[in-house]
Amino acid sequence: MLLVSYDISNDKLRTQFSKFLSKFGHRLQYSVFEIHNSDRILEIITTQIKIFFSKQFEQTDSIMIFKMSNTCEVTKYGYAKNADEDLIII
Repeated sequence: MLLVSYDISNDKLRTQFSKFLSKFGHRLQYSVFEIHNSDRILEIITTQIKIFFSKQFEQTDSIMIFKMSNTCEVTKYGYAKNADEDLIII
């Protein structure tokens, strides 16, 4: 799994970036996406950031990509705790 966190000051660029990330995963927080990855997905994301997005960044903008291993422990509270549970409606 990848966690991608971003802080982009330009509203238009931030919206474009969040739409780009939503193709690969889902939003955990306003500026954090969870992406179930493969090496190919990571390559696509990093290439697009380098080619398209980084040229438009301001000095204060940042993107951080965290590669999470299978052994990482995640503790969830509140709504996040319910996100992993399956909902069955009969």
